[in-house]
Amino acid sequence: MALVGANELKRKMLISVDGQPYTVLEVFFASPTARGAATMVRTRLRQLLTGAVLEKSFKATEKFSEPDVQLVPASFLYSDGEGCHFMDESSYEQFMFTDEQVGDDRGYLKEGVSLQILKYNGAPVSLQLPQYVELVVTETEPGMRGDTAAGGASKKAKLETGLSVNVPLFIKEGETVRVNTQTGEVAGRA
Repeated sequence: MALVGANELKRKMLISVDGQPYTVLEVFFASPTARGAATMVRTRLRQLLTGAVLEKSFKATEKFSEPDVQLVPASFLYSDGEGCHFMDESSYEQFMFTDEQVGDDRGYLKEGVSLQILKYNGAPVSLQLPQYVELVVTETEPGMRGDTAAGGASKKAKLETGLSVNVPLFIKEGETVRVNTQTGEVAGRA
């Protein structure tokens, strides 16, 4: 297993710190002006298992191993009282995440949606949604003529997964919209 030096760190890199897997969010190199002082590497790291963000400084000479992490294609099967069930598309193995593990991402999951699962040491630990998902509008009020005068050219809509979003006034019930999974905003009709 190759070691990565602190001076080689880049954003979105995966490293292992104190035996735990982290992804690098930000890297800042601080070169002190004193003679003989070592360059420091300040980082912001996100723990892959818990999602906690950590700010940590390292000497430029420190080395890190790469964690045993894989991104695997998977699909959402269904949800029940226990949680959300998924299938690994490469091994056809089924597994489950609790509702707490899925969190707010639950509103973007409908049967058959393809996504990526992050596996650490062979066990699924988190899911990564695609950039956009297509969902059907199940209920919304009709847009009234003159609603745009106040500057709010959008209205509330409920989607098939129970997610509530703002949609443009011309969107009607039964239409399919593209929703950005990172911002929760509607990107238009599908």
